[in-house]
Amino acid sequence: MIRLHHCHQTRSMRSLWLLYELGVDFELLVYPFDKTLREEPYRSLNPTGRVPTLEIDGFVIHESGAIAEYLCERFPDGGLGRDPGDDDRAAWLDWIHFAETISQHTAALTQQHVALYEDHMRSPIVMQLEAKRLAKTLGKVEAGLVGDYLLSSFSAADIGVGQAVYMAGHFVELARFPRLSDWFDRLQARPAYRKALPGGPGLYAQDLYPPWPLDT
Repeated sequence: MIRLHHCHQTRSMRSLWLLYELGVDFELLVYPFDKTLREEPYRSLNPTGRVPTLEIDGFVIHESGAIAEYLCERFPDGGLGRDPGDDDRAAWLDWIHFAETISQHTAALTQQHVALYEDHMRSPIVMQLEAKRLAKTLGKVEAGLVGDYLLSSFSAADIGVGQAVYMAGHFVELARFPRLSDWFDRLQARPAYRKALPGGPGLYAQDLYPPWPLDT
């Protein structure tokens, strides 16, 4: 039994996308991004009140990077992992976990732009700093792309980083990074990616939340 606990436009999208790419049977439970995550019965599965949570093989896994590693090892025929000894193994692991580096800045910007409802609660300085830090992470992806994908062929690394870039695109203009933009266009054309997108409204009310100027 595989069961994914998911909220639209959060890190759990990368786990959902990966499951769709692997083509395995699973149950999907979708939650609103609100206090429901901090209440029973979900709280017993994940006391932090966050997503994703994956139930599989009698285990409960909370971290998206660990979920990616486990699923790729559990379903090796999907070809989305890289085995120990593979030339791409170290780079695959690095990209899988670099997705979280991108996401930490996106999360900070989401809090400032979306979760804090009143302008007086927000910090223009934090917005500027986090947007610049986020852009630096995208610069690493830009520099790392030497072919069509992050590695020699499409893998879970593209899924993890691709989902993080999807979120980052709400705060930084991706057109500033031409190789990244071409790569992301290829990812967006994948049926599994489109299937993992929210079917209705998500967290964001607009496509781009530009950082506030520091002189406001």
